[in-house]
Amino acid sequence: MKLILIQPYISLKGGFERVMLKIAQHYDAPVYTLEYTPKTTFPEFKNVDIRIIGKDVPFSGVLPYRASQGLRYGYNFYNLEIKEDYDVLNAHISPSEWIRHRNPRVLWYCHTPPREVYDLYAERMKYRSYKEKFIYSAMTKAYKLIANRVVKKIEFIAANSTNTQQRIEKYFERKSTVINPGIEYEKFSNDGDDKYFLYPSRILSNKRQEYVINAFKKFQKISKKKDYKLVLAGTLSQNPEHLAYYRRLLLLAKGNNIHIKTNIADKELTGLYSRATAVLFAAINEDYGYIPLEGMASSKPVISVNEGGPKETLVDGDTGFLVNSYNEMAERMAYIAEHKSEAEKMGKRGRARVVEHYSWDAFFERFDSALSRVSKAAAEEE
Repeated sequence: MKLILIQPYISLKGGFERVMLKIAQHYDAPVYTLEYTPKTTFPEFKNVDIRIIGKDVPFSGVLPYRASQGLRYGYNFYNLEIKEDYDVLNAHISPSEWIRHRNPRVLWYCHTPPREVYDLYAERMKYRSYKEKFIYSAMTKAYKLIANRVVKKIEFIAANSTNTQQRIEKYFERKSTVINPGIEYEKFSNDGDDKYFLYPSRILSNKRQEYVINAFKKFQKISKKKDYKLVLAGTLSQNPEHLAYYRRLLLLAKGNNIHIKTNIADKELTGLYSRATAVLFAAINEDYGYIPLEGMASSKPVISVNEGGPKETLVDGDTGFLVNSYNEMAERMAYIAEHKSEAEKMGKRGRARVVEHYSWDAFFERFDSALSRVSKAAAEEE
C-alpha cells in the first residue's frame, strides 16, 4: 500500500499531528505539506519524509493573517496534481481534502470540518474588526461553495468521532465511518498527587481556558484549600488572534495561584499528567479530545465539559465527571480533592478503559480496511 499524506501545516503538538505522525510511521508514507516547523511540533517528524509544496497567491499578503493562510492552502490543494505513483491519498485538516479536485483515490480522515467556517463562525467573528468581518464573510461563502463540490467526489471519509461524523453529515450531506484514534498509553503513568489541577490544551479561544480559570477560582472559595494550584499547559502559535487570547488569559490568571506553561516538551507534559490531582477539559464541543484520554491513561480522574467527543470516551461518575457549568466543575474539583480514595479508583478505571478500547492496533485494523476500499487495486477491480 503506497500511501501519501496531505496536510496544510505541521507546526504544533496536538491530536491531529499525533495521528498523522503515527500513520506516516506505520506506512512509511511521505507527507505533502505547505508549512513545516520542526522546532514546535513532535520531534519524531524529523524522521518522516516531509515534502514542502505550494505557491504563494498574488496579493494574499494584504489580507488578514488567517485569511491569507486559508487562501494559500485552498489554492494549492485545489490545483495540485500528484505526479508520483500512489495507491491512496490520505487528506487530513481542511482544505487538504481539496486534493480530490485533480486526483482520485482520496481517503479523507476528517478531524472536523473547519469550525471557524461552521459551528464556531460567530465565536471567531466576535474578535474581528469590521473590515476583517467583511473579508472572512466573503471567504467563508467561497469556501463552502468549493468544499461542497469537492467533498461529493471523495471516495471515502473517516471521522475521528461520532461528533465529527454528525458534523460531516450536517455540513456536507455525506456519510462517514468512525475510526477513533489510538493513544500510546504506555507513555503515561501515575506518580502521585502534587495538589494541582491540570488543563493541557492549545492556547486558543475555543479551548476555553478561561472556563477552567473561573472554575478554579470558585473551587478556591468553596473548598478553602489554598495549597492547590491550577496549571494550564499548551502549544501557543504566532497567530495574532491566539496571542491576543493568551494575553487575556494572563490577566485573568494573575495572582490566583494559576500557572500557564507554553510549548513544553513531551516529557514535561507527561510528568505534569503523572502528578496532577485531576485533569480538566473545557473545549467548546471538541471534535474528539485527546486530553481526557491522556488523563485517563495517567490513571487520573477527568472532569470535562459535557460536550463533544469526551461524551463518547469518558464515563460520567466512573472515570471522571461530565459537567454543565464552571460552578459544577468547581464542585467536582472539591469532591476529588476531598475524596482521595474515590479519585484513585476513578483513575484506575479510566486507565483500564483506555487500554481496552483505544489502542493503535485497533485503529490500524480499521484504517487498513478503509484504505483497501479506496486503493488502486480496488479501483482496478471495478
